[in-house]
Amino acid sequence: MSETQRHKESVPAMTIGELSGHTSVSRRALRHYETSGLLNSRRADNGYRYFSRSAIARVGRIQEFVAAGFSLEEIRTFPECMLLLDGGAPCAQTLDIQRDRLSTLEARIATLEQRRYRLKALLKAGEAAALSAEERTDSL
Repeated sequence: MSETQRHKESVPAMTIGELSGHTSVSRRALRHYETSGLLNSRRADNGYRYFSRSAIARVGRIQEFVAAGFSLEEIRTFPECMLLLDGGAPCAQTLDIQRDRLSTLEARIATLEQRRYRLKALLKAGEAAALSAEERTDSL
C-alpha cells in the first residue's frame, strides 16, 4: 500500500454537516447530489452518512459545473475524470464537453443580441409613433 493510500485511509470520514461546513453547500443539496448519483457516502450503523475527504473537491467540481450552466442531470452523464480533477490536467473529454457548452452559449448569446437589436428597433419605432401621435393631439 502506498503512502498516499495509507494517508487517505487514515483521514477520518466526515458527516454531512462537516461536508456542508467545508463546502458551504447545504445539507439538502448534498443529499440531492447523493440521490442523483453524483456523490457517494457510506452509512454507519447509527444511520449517519459519512463522506470521504475527497468529497470536498468533488462537491467543488459539481458546484463549478452548476455555476457554468450545467444541470445535475448533465453532470451525472459526465465521465468520472471530469469530477476527479485533483490539481492535475483535465481529461480530454472534459475539455471537449466544455468547448461544446461554450459554443452553445455563444450561439445563444448571438441569438439574444439579435433579438435585443430587433426589440430596440421596435421600441424606437413605437416611441416615435407615440410621440408623433401626441404632437398631433397637442396641435388640435
